[in-house]
Amino acid sequence: MNTMLNLSSSPHVRDRWTTAYIMRVVLLALLPATLVGVIHFGIHALLVVLLSVFTAVLCELVFDKLCHKPDTWKDGSAAVTGLLLALSLSPSVPLHLPVLGSMFAILICKCCFGGLGKNFINPALAGRCFLLISFSSAMSAFSPDAVSSATPVALLMNGDAVSVTKMFLGLTNGVIGNSALALLAGGLALWAFGFIHGQICFSVLIMFTLTIGLFGGQGFNLPFLLAHISGGGVVMAAFFMATDYVTSPVTRLGQAIYGCLIGLLGGIFRLYGGTADSFSYCVITGNLFTPLIDHYIVSRPYAFTKYSIIRQARASGIPLYKRIPRPALVLTVIAAIAGLALSGVYGMTKDIIADQQRAAQAASYLVVCPDADHFETDEALDKAIADMNGETYGSAFGRVTINEAFTAIDAQGQVTGHAISVTTADGYHGNVTLAVGIDDDGTLNGISFTELNETAGLGMRVDEDEFKGQFAGKAVERFTLNKAGGSTADDEIDSVSGASTTSGAVVNAVNAALDFYKNTVKGGA
Repeated sequence: MNTMLNLSSSPHVRDRWTTAYIMRVVLLALLPATLVGVIHFGIHALLVVLLSVFTAVLCELVFDKLCHKPDTWKDGSAAVTGLLLALSLSPSVPLHLPVLGSMFAILICKCCFGGLGKNFINPALAGRCFLLISFSSAMSAFSPDAVSSATPVALLMNGDAVSVTKMFLGLTNGVIGNSALALLAGGLALWAFGFIHGQICFSVLIMFTLTIGLFGGQGFNLPFLLAHISGGGVVMAAFFMATDYVTSPVTRLGQAIYGCLIGLLGGIFRLYGGTADSFSYCVITGNLFTPLIDHYIVSRPYAFTKYSIIRQARASGIPLYKRIPRPALVLTVIAAIAGLALSGVYGMTKDIIADQQRAAQAASYLVVCPDADHFETDEALDKAIADMNGETYGSAFGRVTINEAFTAIDAQGQVTGHAISVTTADGYHGNVTLAVGIDDDGTLNGISFTELNETAGLGMRVDEDEFKGQFAGKAVERFTLNKAGGSTADDEIDSVSGASTTSGAVVNAVNAALDFYKNTVKGGA
């Protein structure tokens, strides 16, 4: 008789559900979203899915063989990771990206930490974030021709109208697995049969909805809230990413706190972040807090009351600060030192940075008003801008603000025009600031950018003469954006191909400057 004892770490729980069985169920739950994505986006999306899953399984197989480990690739966890990664990618990404993403997810984030059950963050999300950081341009292309195109959530944040029905069905631009209906069907089935914890998925959705409702600017407007929930990976994160057994807390209270944290971060990132589709970072942040949550929120042993646990902790004689995990203290100290160092560097360089910004601004004014010898301030214009208090200019130009305005004076002391600085917050990657030069007869002389952080090769092309030159020498009251191209009218501006969001933001900013010139500089004349 074999008397060897098999020792393993707790918990010692036995269940009829094996890992392989659970993973097969998860794959089935993801099948509806996969089918919708492939049918809607076509053969390229199917290739992305197949390559991602195949690479994930192959990487785990090779790792197991090389390291003489059990064949864990057979349990289906690698296939789930590959499929989740594929569903979170654009249908037009180059085919090498799902391969690289799956390799990073499996080899770096899973196998190098000991395999299944040892990873501290969700491997699929880690793979996606790796691709977002390393290949930002390719990852931001969401249209079939692989050019930059805004997702419905990005349009929603820009104040544009979106179809909630199409978003819910997954018939819009976005990632392959963007059908909220299909994801809900699979996710609710997993919850109903007890495969995932409702404390996590529903707390994510509830907290995200509350955050958007309270701080989104439209209250609890149902279509507005549904649009936000249906896009940006919220449903996938809530039901399939955040509920990962390995990277989520074990207690019900801990799971609820964990879900609320992810939902809160998701709402904050959605409303105030630089990108609309940032739920991956929220879940990974929640993963990092899981050990801390599990350390302080533990299941109450049988026959123990809440007060007996407190008395036991006090009787141990260990001060509270010593019960805090040492890694948490170390990370806190490191973060404090780094914060102080960054604050010190900022304090030493902020004046230099401000001088450089003023020099760049002055140079941009000379570009748009080349006949000027110098620029002078105007008290009336300064007061008008100060009275705006940094608020959005009008309601017809998007999120545009007027920064400052100067009068251009030539060498003979004559007024030649005005230089107006405007900022739009509707750029694809944040603020776009430009100087607009308008001659004294109302002719727009040109534009020059002083802040532009758009996608290289796409949105950044608005700084090329082919786009900027369309504004020069035009005397119109308002420009319109022509996305089709081939404009012949003076008041039409051809959009940069694949960067209509950035192009539209620039056109709105120029229109705001023209409106300010007509109604404030010229007093409506």
